[in-house]
Amino acid sequence: MPTRLPLVRRRCHVCGSERFRANGKFRVNANHKVLDAWLLVLCTGCEDTVKLTVLDRVTVRSVRPELLDRLHHNDIRLAGELLQDTVLQRRNRVRLDWDGAWRLDTGGSGHLDREIADVEVRFRAKIPVRPVRLVAEGFGLSAAAAGRLLDEGSLVSAVRLTGRVARDFAFTLKRDGTMSG
Repeated sequence: MPTRLPLVRRRCHVCGSERFRANGKFRVNANHKVLDAWLLVLCTGCEDTVKLTVLDRVTVRSVRPELLDRLHHNDIRLAGELLQDTVLQRRNRVRLDWDGAWRLDTGGSGHLDREIADVEVRFRAKIPVRPVRLVAEGFGLSAAAAGRLLDEGSLVSAVRLTGRVARDFAFTLKRDGTMSG
């Protein structure tokens, strides 16, 4: 689950930093019957503000009233939704940095001692994470131990566990009880 908005990866033209943070602030500008809207992001190095285009010269009538209301009220949830929009990312030439912006909720520690565990992972937001890292954190293992389980065939899934995943998946973990982190 997310703990904060992700950082925006883009080079700052003032200080050269490559990370910006969004705080949910928007700027909306109307010119006659057309509307522009931007999500404001601040450089983590120098606090310079950059505008990420959300709406570009669209007619006012084509914008849903609830979207316009959310923009005017600086809706932080809208900022999170828009940041994850791949069209917005491509249009503004940015990527997201989710490091430190999520946490794993395992629902307790009752699963830690099981020799065989069938696990379903559900994402509350499209956060790209490495499944092996989730297994390691969720079962109190080191990354190396989780990697060994994968190599041995004791960690299996229909989803490739070595890349990044941002959608729900399931896996089975089989361990002999002597395995530790």
